[in-house]
Amino acid sequence: MFYSFIRWVVRVLVLLINGNTHYENKQVLPDGPYVLVGPHRTWWDPIFFALAGSPCKFSFMAKEELFKNPILRWIMNHANAFPVNRANPGPSTIKVPVRTLKEGKLAVMIFPSGSRYSQQLKGGAVLIAKLAKVPIVPAVYQGPVKFSHIFLRKRITVRFGDPITVPSGRVTDELTAQVGEQMQQSFDAIDKAIDPTFRYVPDQKKYLAEKEAGKVK
Repeated sequence: MFYSFIRWVVRVLVLLINGNTHYENKQVLPDGPYVLVGPHRTWWDPIFFALAGSPCKFSFMAKEELFKNPILRWIMNHANAFPVNRANPGPSTIKVPVRTLKEGKLAVMIFPSGSRYSQQLKGGAVLIAKLAKVPIVPAVYQGPVKFSHIFLRKRITVRFGDPITVPSGRVTDELTAQVGEQMQQSFDAIDKAIDPTFRYVPDQKKYLAEKEAGKVK
């Protein structure tokens, strides 16, 4: 109930402050639960992914520091988020989303590149999809990377790619690399389908700060 209400409020706000959002290729979305993956380009692209994927509802990972504040913890819990220690991820990082997907009520949103400036795909999305026996759906956000530009009514596009089925067999390094390459190829193809001239340019100050902190290579 809370999730649906918040999504409605956010949808109205986005319409008022931007009104230039486009959600493309929704017909490829599975009827059942799935793992939604995408390159993390801004702190707000998860919001647009959630709006684009409606009426499906999503669960997502959030850094555990956010759950220390009681107000934020209440909001996160009611928005289907679950805490993750990014420095030392435990078994719950895999078990919680797998259980959520198997229950069949929610999809799970994962940014396999971790930091929004990292290009290294992680194996977590592959393992979760494999254990839950659900497809992986790639998605891409193209739009402002500066929050103030959203108010300039610049075009925002979220486009979905064809679902990826994780092959049978053990989740080996080779399998993870294979599916990771499929994800990256899909991201590239979706970017090209939206705008062939698009080139993602991250905020250099934030990029250098994360690089110095060891979050990106």
